[in-house]
Amino acid sequence: MAKDIRSGIITVSIVEDDVAFQHALGEALRDAPDMQLRSEVSSRAEGIKMLQQEPSDILLVDLGLPDGSGIDVIRAATQRWPQCNIMVSTAFGDELHVMQSLEAGATGYLLKDSTPHSIVSEIRSLHQGGSPISPLVARQILMRFRQQNTPAADLQAKSRPVLSTREQQVLDYITKGFTSDEIAVLMSVSRHTVRTFIRRVYTKLAVRSKTEAIHEAFQQGLLNP
Repeated sequence: MAKDIRSGIITVSIVEDDVAFQHALGEALRDAPDMQLRSEVSSRAEGIKMLQQEPSDILLVDLGLPDGSGIDVIRAATQRWPQCNIMVSTAFGDELHVMQSLEAGATGYLLKDSTPHSIVSEIRSLHQGGSPISPLVARQILMRFRQQNTPAADLQAKSRPVLSTREQQVLDYITKGFTSDEIAVLMSVSRHTVRTFIRRVYTKLAVRSKTEAIHEAFQQGLLNP
């Protein structure tokens, strides 16, 4: 994964055509002592061309670009910057855009009702192995899998992982779209402890992201319909 020469610096590139939003987000990133804004472009073509440069740690992509879909940039980045974590930042919260983005390789999906400083926090979470998803989007994903519900007999036939009470509580919170920091407050524990619980949940479910965890947990009957 690409690293800045200074230890601990997260490098970020942005594909965003909303000038005001791009400017606000750029300012928030420049104010963050642990981040470096490496590239800012505003179209699909520029986004794909940007991928010829040295990879960034995080790529933030809008979907509604003036010359096409940001999903094309996500697909290209998945191939050209395989170690980069990709997060969508968009006004589109419908199921089609959400699922196409995640299938293309995005590991985070935020709606533009998030503030720039909130997005900066979510970038840190993504870089540390999280999968930030806006609550509305998480609900869309959960509803999709509920519609594809496996019959109860099949669920019972599967060997379910055994989660501790705290691990189940964390799973319930991440399903509802809460961030690690928010879960830490709700559970009155440290952020480090929450991340430890999340890693344990991912290990027990044999998954690598929040989206996969929601899917697998529902299929194994660990979440209530």
